[in-house]
Amino acid sequence: MKTNKNCLPIMSVQGCVDHPGLKGDGYWVGYDGWGRISMSVGGITYNYKIGDCCMGIAGDHIEPGVSIKHPGSKENNALMAFACIGNKAKVISGDAKGSIGYVTGKHGGIDHVMIYFDDDTLDKMTCDDRILIKACGQGLKLDDHEDIQVMNLDPELLDKLNIQETANGLRIPVKTIIPAYLMGSGLGSTSMMNGDYDIMTQDKQANQKFHLNELCFGDLVAIEDHDNHHGPHYLKGAISIGVVVHSDSFTSGHGPGLTIILTSESQQLLPVIDQHANIAEYLGVK
Repeated sequence: MKTNKNCLPIMSVQGCVDHPGLKGDGYWVGYDGWGRISMSVGGITYNYKIGDCCMGIAGDHIEPGVSIKHPGSKENNALMAFACIGNKAKVISGDAKGSIGYVTGKHGGIDHVMIYFDDDTLDKMTCDDRILIKACGQGLKLDDHEDIQVMNLDPELLDKLNIQETANGLRIPVKTIIPAYLMGSGLGSTSMMNGDYDIMTQDKQANQKFHLNELCFGDLVAIEDHDNHHGPHYLKGAISIGVVVHSDSFTSGHGPGLTIILTSESQQLLPVIDQHANIAEYLGVK
């Protein structure tokens, strides 16, 4: 595919490991009426990473790997907007200094960027460590497919997604295809270039029908009839492709989050089911 990747700037953005927080006594009520104190967002998650199942975890909105944030609000806005999935990230402090990982997603609301590092690196890291990202990808365009908008995606990772050009559009591998009515929290956002929105998982039959129980962190997922050019909304015939960035949730209207990487108002994106459609495969970390 012809792209404008040679015109893209590469810019530094930086954040710190964001320590998990807990408000009040920590209870919140789930969609089933039960109150829970659950591990949730932030910090370093040692035992879940891209490629692992994001469902059935005894936690809420669990973020795989390392979750970072900049303490300054303007600076964190830039970190959220400019960091793209697949960007290289480097630890620049502490015992793990010099270790390299990859951006795996962005979580709106809590405003975290999530990063994959190998197990040895995670064991050396602390919640005081700082991470530098070579941000690149926003503004990426497909020269021969103007209807398709690319966002939140490193151009080198785009080249690894096994996308096939056809006369009818681009065939892209995905783990599953879901209907518009399953998308929940995050609707109403004005942009998907700085976060995610959630698949609702409160209906067990829908979870089985659309294979949501097998979803993994890093999976590519297609959303039918959703356009994301300027925030997510229903549009008949549109297709959006997202990456699973955090785990399932007990909260009404929530579930695994998708950071959008491709969207088309027309049927120019042609999702094809592929059980290997996960960024861990494409980044070579699985």
